[in-house]
Amino acid sequence: MTLRAHTGLTLPTIGLGTYGLRGFAGSDAVRTALESGYRLVDSAFNYENEAAVAVGCRESSVDRSDILYTTKLAGRHHEHDKATTAIEESVLRTGLGQIDLILIHWPNPSQGLFVEAWDALIGARERGLVRHIGVSNFLPEHLETLEEETGVRPEVNQIEVHPYFPQDEALAFHTEKGIITQAWSPIGRAGGLLDEAPIIDTAAAHGISPTQAVLAWHVRRGALPLPKSADAMRQAENLAAAEVFLTDDEVTAISSLSRIDGRRNAQDPAVYEEF
Repeated sequence: MTLRAHTGLTLPTIGLGTYGLRGFAGSDAVRTALESGYRLVDSAFNYENEAAVAVGCRESSVDRSDILYTTKLAGRHHEHDKATTAIEESVLRTGLGQIDLILIHWPNPSQGLFVEAWDALIGARERGLVRHIGVSNFLPEHLETLEEETGVRPEVNQIEVHPYFPQDEALAFHTEKGIITQAWSPIGRAGGLLDEAPIIDTAAAHGISPTQAVLAWHVRRGALPLPKSADAMRQAENLAAAEVFLTDDEVTAISSLSRIDGRRNAQDPAVYEEF
């Protein structure tokens, strides 16, 4: 199974999150994940692990052409020239020759520079430094601004999505526009989520773990979750969730866990900024 963007970009239904995976342990975790079947790995300049993730890619037995390496542009690099240099540094830092997918990490709307950053990503794609471009944590109005100002629509928007914060409207908007939705914090940093009855019941019905039930919920809704794990057994378990097909009733039951205050840490892209 794959997800397809309006440009023809195809991505697998589950990827590997790497926040907190650094150093040799981080590169080993990425290598293990790739060799167990992952093909999309997600890093960021602000994760301070671009090199570690890239080393894991280079040292794995998986052919480079089959790996989709992702990184993100930090908020302090939104000015066009700064963004261009930051992208070049990311390419050099990875040693992969080309970045498969780069995203603007946050819109930082009060700064008013995300269109400049987007133009720099477009330029990097034209130069062959990156293959595909997208954004992270952008609201529909931010996405529309990018297309209106540059004529180029993002291929991906990576946003917070989990059963406490299902983001139905955002997913529907992305689907209409042919934008792939990636889900960060796909299990809501666990907490009490995995003990919720709809998730426990769904897991029991399919003979899977509660984490797998949540990941299968994402896949069934057309979102691409990015669970993080350095443990080989858990990595394989997470990836196997892509093969579990939930019923409409199960998806509805898990989605019913939505909360008004479901967003983590009040990181509302309309006002939150990260540099």
